[in-house]
Amino acid sequence: MEKIKLLIVDDEELIREGLKIMLSIYNDVEVIDTAKNGYEALEVCKTNDIDVVLMDIRMKDCDGVMGTRLIKEQFSRIKVIILTTFKDKEYIEEALKYGAFGYMLKDSSHDVIYEGIKTAYKGNMVVHPDVASKMMENRLNIKSDIDKYNLIEKEIKIIEAIGKGLTNKEIAEQLFLSEGTIKNNITNILSKLQLRDRTQIAIFAFKNGIVT
Repeated sequence: MEKIKLLIVDDEELIREGLKIMLSIYNDVEVIDTAKNGYEALEVCKTNDIDVVLMDIRMKDCDGVMGTRLIKEQFSRIKVIILTTFKDKEYIEEALKYGAFGYMLKDSSHDVIYEGIKTAYKGNMVVHPDVASKMMENRLNIKSDIDKYNLIEKEIKIIEAIGKGLTNKEIAEQLFLSEGTIKNNITNILSKLQLRDRTQIAIFAFKNGIVT
């Protein structure tokens, strides 16, 4: 069985060790190491084959935002999941901007965190709906952005699906289109919005209230 190689990052030892113990019970997860800040996390990534990093957002010395940036600059394939609270809206947006693959609440059950790890490993965005709703409280007007970027209805549906963490295959099935058509539409969306990748499309969806 192929195991997901996991790094746990938190500045509280009890949380680190608690997560390590609980997540180690799953047969398809291997906790490679733990770290207490972003700098340590980067060093672990340099010397180990890490698939997913579970990263607390608030830490001393080097928080989850900077830790995400450092790791993603050198290891683009590693998926970083941010552990957060409702109070961390600005931190979340910054972490996503630097390449985090999603975010989960710190008080989520271990089963929920485990499912999030698997989701990220498979290449899908990890989004906690309660946090997404909180982030949308001061959302921008959707119509103005549709007008500004000339987004058509199909493109908005694809943006919404990406924001919800769906794969190209799942989007294709949902919209009754081929995967090739979805890929072409995503390319057009990236061009229209002047964005780099689907993670930035997801951020656009949250900021503009397309994901509800």
